[in-house]
Amino acid sequence: MIDFSVNISPLFPPLGPLVMEEKELIAYPSIDGSGIRDFYKQRFGLDSGSVLATNGAAEGIYLLPRALGLRRVLVSSPSFFEYERACRIAGAEVLVVRLSAENGFAMPEFQALVDSMEGVDAFFAANPNNPTGTELPPAVVLALASRFPEKWFIVDEAFIQFTADFPANSLMHEVVAFKNVVVVHSLTKFYALPGLRLGAVIAHPEVIGRLLEHKEPWTVNAIAEKVARRLAGCVEWEESVREMAALERERIRSESASIERLSLFGGAANFFLARWDGSLDRLLACLKEQGMPVRDCRNFHGLEGEWFRFAVRRPEENSRLLGALREAPSD
Repeated sequence: MIDFSVNISPLFPPLGPLVMEEKELIAYPSIDGSGIRDFYKQRFGLDSGSVLATNGAAEGIYLLPRALGLRRVLVSSPSFFEYERACRIAGAEVLVVRLSAENGFAMPEFQALVDSMEGVDAFFAANPNNPTGTELPPAVVLALASRFPEKWFIVDEAFIQFTADFPANSLMHEVVAFKNVVVVHSLTKFYALPGLRLGAVIAHPEVIGRLLEHKEPWTVNAIAEKVARRLAGCVEWEESVREMAALERERIRSESASIERLSLFGGAANFFLARWDGSLDRLLACLKEQGMPVRDCRNFHGLEGEWFRFAVRRPEENSRLLGALREAPSD
């Protein structure tokens, strides 16, 4: 089976053999996930005080609304549902900015976003957005953060390392100057390690201190800490993943143009949102029979039609999927 439904790197990082000694397992890990903080310091040059290690990005997503006391939050739709769910669990009301297929699911113009910020205390978004694969320009976030210094701007950068402009398009280094900008980052997708739950919240040290007052201790285990430190030395591998993703994105976009029933959207990261002109149920069943499941997107708000998402994988795997889409049975 080639799983196109999960957006993780198809290449595994060169970590080498991972051996945990008994003394490492019978002792508690660091209380604050220092191994993950070491990664962000060494790999991205971040100050340790700006990094809060988390058990995957999900822990940060659920911690932030609670710790910041959010009461009215603006999110985009369609997008990752956990932003909305985390805010509602924390007791916040959620307002929605609708993204439309008519303009490629791009964010509204700046003034429209300014108008949408009235009455809310936070904007929770992603760059790139999942499942649309569209980008949120960092300049837009910083302009909004400057205009509304009393409001929070939380950006999930889980897929940003796949983008062509990384690291220039990341806000990780902007949080020192903008106290109201918070970045959620994940090592799950790019480094193909969803089983270890590695992530971080990156923010001004004062904000990190506030989050620590609400965060549970010991959420990062010793194995995750050890692996995180090794990831800092995988720079050449990172470039190979980014290069392969860029080349395959363009090839998929080009070759899919000849598949009449297929329309692609996004593609800034390592996945495409697609619309099928026909029975999606039949297509999904056909692909599953061939061992290539994709992500049915009809449970995303705003994607109730024939929408699905698929990951960008190795060249030979992508060719196999494109071939299956070309030969998909007529309705």
